[in-house]
Amino acid sequence: MLRECRIVTVGEILVEFVSHMTGCALQRTGEYSGPYPSGAPAIFLDQAARMGAATNMFGGVGDDGFGRLVLDRLRADGVGTAGVSVVPGRSTGVAFVSYHADGARDFIFHLVNTAADSFDFSPDLLPQGRLALHVSGASLGSAPMRHAILSAADAVKRAGGIVTCDPNARPQLMQDETARQTLARVIGLADCLMPSTSDLEHLYPELDEDAAIARLAASGAPIVAVKRGAEGATIIAEGARYDLPGHRVTEIDPTGAGDCFCGTFLALLTQGAAPQEAGRQANAAGAIAVTRRGPMEGNSGPAEIAAFLKPGAAGGRPA
Repeated sequence: MLRECRIVTVGEILVEFVSHMTGCALQRTGEYSGPYPSGAPAIFLDQAARMGAATNMFGGVGDDGFGRLVLDRLRADGVGTAGVSVVPGRSTGVAFVSYHADGARDFIFHLVNTAADSFDFSPDLLPQGRLALHVSGASLGSAPMRHAILSAADAVKRAGGIVTCDPNARPQLMQDETARQTLARVIGLADCLMPSTSDLEHLYPELDEDAAIARLAASGAPIVAVKRGAEGATIIAEGARYDLPGHRVTEIDPTGAGDCFCGTFLALLTQGAAPQEAGRQANAAGAIAVTRRGPMEGNSGPAEIAAFLKPGAAGGRPA
């Protein structure tokens, strides 16, 4: 289904600052590191490019150091950036994140009226050939990005392409009913869905996990990949279900791990991998991602994933 598709995404590009103090809730003075290249669609596409996929990013950055930092990273890793606008008079978007001892996160986003939500997009800018448009649900909280993403999705589907979706339902970015309705519409269009267990709880609070997965599968997506963090992943495809165990690693920064999973999974599917094998490597990529501070700093490539999965290696031990 996804074989030989070029992967494209439309959404926010930003930089992130990470608090080193656990439980500060972004209201206490402490040590931070950054700026780190970030934005869920950008993290995802950077990982897909590292895994050998053909890619194109559409979004916006400011004519500033933050914007140049992200563009340099994306280009170095092979992401097609011709669709990234340097927006005059707008700064690059910024996010701040802190962690709690139980793994919960506090985010503050500065995206409204920045280059992150002020770029120009038209479906005419999409590259030729068969496309797989990946949608991160977090991007749908912005009205301008929402319009751009829906126009891209409609164009891709009309041309016989594929839509994939990571619901990525962050409450901080999806506070209005229109965003939730748009996410439901994208889920209905999607050929591949990649929710986390927390996404399932957000989307279907009245259902247990198995019932929520069944509801997603009934939406029409031939492939559903459920991300379970340290508990591994479940892949449902081609009439089969594969439950993949987690990996025992030392977690430093979980932000971006789900995007790494999705980028790896889709990149491998576009190159002909079977869903079970794509899931196995995606599961490893997510585990590698949490071991480094910074949302894109844990992105990996085929050689690192292969070494991680080698029998006897640290990553080869199930959690």
